[in-house]
Amino acid sequence: MKKVLVINPGSTSTKVAYYEDKQECLNESVHHETTELEKFDTIADQYEYRLALIQSFLDDKKIDRTDFDAVVGRGGSLPPVEAGAFLVNDTMIDWLVNKTDVHHASNLGAMLAKGFQEQSKEDCIAMIYDPITVDQYHELSRVSGLKGVKRRSIGHMLNMRAIAMKTAQDLNKDYNDLNLIVAHLGSGSTISAHEHGRMIDLSLDDEGPFSVERTGSLSLKEIIPLCYTMSQAEMMTWLRKKGGMISYLGTNSGIEVEQRIAAGDEEAKLIFEAMAYQVAKGIGELATVLKGNVDQIVITGGLAYSNLLTDWITERVSFIAPVTTHPGEFEMEALRNGALRVLSGEEVPHDFSL
Repeated sequence: MKKVLVINPGSTSTKVAYYEDKQECLNESVHHETTELEKFDTIADQYEYRLALIQSFLDDKKIDRTDFDAVVGRGGSLPPVEAGAFLVNDTMIDWLVNKTDVHHASNLGAMLAKGFQEQSKEDCIAMIYDPITVDQYHELSRVSGLKGVKRRSIGHMLNMRAIAMKTAQDLNKDYNDLNLIVAHLGSGSTISAHEHGRMIDLSLDDEGPFSVERTGSLSLKEIIPLCYTMSQAEMMTWLRKKGGMISYLGTNSGIEVEQRIAAGDEEAKLIFEAMAYQVAKGIGELATVLKGNVDQIVITGGLAYSNLLTDWITERVSFIAPVTTHPGEFEMEALRNGALRVLSGEEVPHDFSL
């Protein structure tokens, strides 16, 4: 029996799960007070604080911290890397602490995995899986339209690849034999094209459909003048935290919007359907990347719980391929499964180097 601890840091909480083989023994979130987090200058500075809280949480749950076979964290903002498992090493930690240009809570995943490995038995491994910078683009995908500016592969890699592999399993097919489009819809939305087991292109959350809190792509001619009226920080807040649905309707709750639509709010219906419309456009765009050879379209993420939204998307894209939904996210299971594959020898982990 293999004992696996899974750690998935978020902005104000850390999801923690403990598995014995595939049996889930614990899966909860450890909340972090905003007033406490505000005391730290950087994400990396939160390490000791989060480590201590998670240690106390595991002790309260009577989980033996000295007996893990693997500790796996969500992968953070590394340089572009291949998909799959990476063993945590000092080079990785140094990059996440001192060199990364994307300060994301997931950067703590590797650090926390290493911290708990050091408390466990000698042969315990510390690893991450499918970090947010997985890059399987082909060269055509990298061209942006302005020399010197490359398109960057960064997004909901862990959940999208997990859903793609789950879809292949549901179809009794090998992931490497399928062409899939996976749309992850949430506070930010990312759509990915999977060609024979590789994510060869994406519509990122700043270049595709608008989402709950993010604007997606905007007309440059319209947005450039605004850049001269606001600071960079203010612009980023509008583009990534106060844009999208919340800018139109004043809420980031899909449930509330559906209630307003049911009560006859025509503006709410227009904006919610426009979001579905733009997602459908993004799916259609990536279908051309796959030359129309699409075996399945999959909608996942928090917004996939909305049948109204997914039905609007489906009626526009079902001519391309069958559409299925997997609401929510499957990151904890994906991290566990990656660790189990490494422990069993089914998958060989990468060594991270620069």
